[in-house]
Amino acid sequence: MSKKLNIYLAGPRGFCAGVDRAIEMVKEALKKYGQPVYVRHEIVHNKYVVENLKSEGAIFVEELSEIKDKSRPVIFSAHGVPKSVPIEALKLNLIYFDATCPLVSKIHKEVEHFDKKNLPVILIGHRNHPEVIGTMGQTKNKIYLVEVVEDVKKIPINVNEKIAYVTQTTLSVDDTKDIIDEIKNHFNNVVEPKKNDICYATTNRQEAVKQIAGNCDYFLVIGASNSSNSLRLVEVAKNYGAKKSILVEDVESLNLNIFENTNNIGVTASASSPEILVKKLLDKLKNNFDININEAHYKKEDVYFKVPQKLKN
Repeated sequence: MSKKLNIYLAGPRGFCAGVDRAIEMVKEALKKYGQPVYVRHEIVHNKYVVENLKSEGAIFVEELSEIKDKSRPVIFSAHGVPKSVPIEALKLNLIYFDATCPLVSKIHKEVEHFDKKNLPVILIGHRNHPEVIGTMGQTKNKIYLVEVVEDVKKIPINVNEKIAYVTQTTLSVDDTKDIIDEIKNHFNNVVEPKKNDICYATTNRQEAVKQIAGNCDYFLVIGASNSSNSLRLVEVAKNYGAKKSILVEDVESLNLNIFENTNNIGVTASASSPEILVKKLLDKLKNNFDININEAHYKKEDVYFKVPQKLKN
């Protein structure tokens, strides 16, 4: 008789509206212009998605200079780009479309707004993440990057000077709160973003994990190792009571022996992971164990971002 496993399925999980829109934009561009269509940087951080789009005729490059046929269109990834990138695209006479998530664009606009007011800007985020590179590239002025609470006191700005802060959209809500508290304690005059910068999907997926992590011996997060929102979900599961929490990059190669002394497993998918990978994981578990799926009732997300009209045929 096969071993019993309780599966706690987090909800909401998987694709967010910004990821959906970015992938749609590549597909629409392929429909409109035919193959190939270039994409600057991984459109979203997920190997499965990238490989699928490659098979449909997308070519991924890190820099515009790598584009061999300059008559072909290029799409910028959902993470956003520095201002220098569209300027370079114009110089190269490229047809380009910007798939930056509207919630990231909102942060770019905030940086511009603070810039016009001559306010020094602190960015809470992870060094070298494409979203952070894009946000820091919205201004010629220096942006002060803060990764951990300890960085705040190292910022070379007088505590009485008026400052503003913005955050990367895919951070841990808990960690960011600690850093924001430290900024407000350290500086006497802090201008906050009008709305929380951490996106609704990141917040919702972390909340869903918090609800069930305490029930789980093992928590599986389907996602990519270069995806900030995936890595944060692994941390959140650990911090909220899962005995072990791991990132599953490749469902096929997941070693099932790890569940030998386990009865309760949590499962979620990051905002850049498609639901089909959740289905593949559950099918794999079903084929090897007697599984009982517990899925909490949750409110379906109804956020939708339109694909630009000029990409429609």
